[in-house]
Amino acid sequence: MTDRIVIGTRGSKLALAQTHWVRRELSAAHPGLNVEVEVIRTKGDKILDSPLSQIGGKGLFTAELDRALIDGKIDMAVHSLKDLPTTLEPGLALGAVPRREDARDALISREGLSLDDLPAGSTVATSSLRRRAQVLHRRPDLRVIDIRGNLDTRLRKAAEPGGPDALIVALAGLRRMGWEDRVTQALDPEIMLPAVAQGALGVEVREGDARIQEIVSALNHPETALAARAERAFLRRLEGGCQVPVGALGRVENDTLHLAGMVADVEGTRIFSDRIDADPGDPESAGVRLAEILLTRGADAVLKEIFEKVGRSSR
Repeated sequence: MTDRIVIGTRGSKLALAQTHWVRRELSAAHPGLNVEVEVIRTKGDKILDSPLSQIGGKGLFTAELDRALIDGKIDMAVHSLKDLPTTLEPGLALGAVPRREDARDALISREGLSLDDLPAGSTVATSSLRRRAQVLHRRPDLRVIDIRGNLDTRLRKAAEPGGPDALIVALAGLRRMGWEDRVTQALDPEIMLPAVAQGALGVEVREGDARIQEIVSALNHPETALAARAERAFLRRLEGGCQVPVGALGRVENDTLHLAGMVADVEGTRIFSDRIDADPGDPESAGVRLAEILLTRGADAVLKEIFEKVGRSSR
């Protein structure tokens, strides 16, 4: 096969590592394919002095890549799937979801202490309201502070003198960068439910572009794709985004889709969570059903309060 394609990506070290992994996999699957990489800066990369929940808006880390894809400047875009809005821009589609990396969150502690062993009053840094809520729900005696920047920037800030006692980031990113040795504790989903699609990549393409769709299909991992569809449907039904503490985790095992989800208020005083087993043949229905369960138990009131404060996300 002699052909040329261009992959669009953010410019962070992690985004580039993920994109070059995709490039290598595509080259291996299609000998002779010339795969080029185009770096595009996004709004989320440019605004680093405000919490993610305050910046808000649809496609914080994806809108510029979407535009380049629609305009034909790139042939596909590689995203951390958790950053990709659950409703894509018209004319775009999710072409492939590769096998998921470990979905858990990771605690990095200065003193090598677990979350439960941190002394009262310790500071924990995170860029996520979801992580904040679950930390405070389990340890209301801790102080959670905001930290922004790409993964390497957050690690550097956390290690500086006077920095926080602990930092929480996605384990998948650390593994992809070869930095797993920094992890003090991989947080079990029973302690901290991950973000929707955390640990998974999403390869976005133009809808109806059969040539590119055929090329990227070699990367798709069906079980990961099914789980991600269920999680994203859960988030879509809740109308949540980075302004709302929402977590979900699905897995397909023995022809059954196991799906867990949670909604919390920002301070972690109220958490609504449950899990269901469902038919993997209809993952979207499973995500909606779990969301409806939590809404009827009181999550609707929490969401209403948050939306009134920060505005409704279109994610």
